[in-house]
Amino acid sequence: MTKTKKRCSWAEGHELHIAYHDAEWGDPVHDDRLLFEMLNLEGAQAGLSWITILKKREGYRKAFAGFDAKKVAKFDEKRRAALALDAGIVRHKGKIDAVVENAKALLVLQKEFASFDRYVWSFVGGKTIVCGGKNVPIDEAKALSKDLKKRGFKFVGPTTVYAFMQAVGMVDDHSPDCFKASGWCARRIISYTKKVPCAGSAVSSEGASSGSGSGCVSPSGESA
Repeated sequence: MTKTKKRCSWAEGHELHIAYHDAEWGDPVHDDRLLFEMLNLEGAQAGLSWITILKKREGYRKAFAGFDAKKVAKFDEKRRAALALDAGIVRHKGKIDAVVENAKALLVLQKEFASFDRYVWSFVGGKTIVCGGKNVPIDEAKALSKDLKKRGFKFVGPTTVYAFMQAVGMVDDHSPDCFKASGWCARRIISYTKKVPCAGSAVSSEGASSGSGSGCVSPSGESA
């Protein structure tokens, strides 16, 4: 009998979700073009479902020159207006404009930090935060969001940025029983005898973890 792989619950139910989860989600990304693509796709998702974006992913790559920032930064109003009629992407003027403005901001940022990769990963010390806040933006996401906005990036709120960090492996938020879960997180669940916040979870001034309800569980099976 073939053993069925256990995945994060969100990944079940659609072949595109499964393929994306198994091949990409949570795997560390250090390629500037792909990082730029994922940041903009997460921004495009705002108010929509991720499956909608996955279905349009190839449309986005075609519409935005393979997410080549140098090319996208040159899109003029005529080009942007044409994209607003493109059924292959989300036809939202604000989101279309955001990709172009983000490309311009990225080019400036790359001159300062040499690469987008070096810049974004500096917010997690160059290492993946294991079992983070489980959809609750952690301090690192809030800091990155704030700095991106300051640099002129659009559609980069804390929730969007945290989803981006999960996608590109800056945060490993695979469910503990997922076949891609970190062994460290799984061992931690077995080892601890009381509830503790996930590594990297933001702690409020009152001392409560923002990772509450994260899905990292105590031995009793309750959410930590």
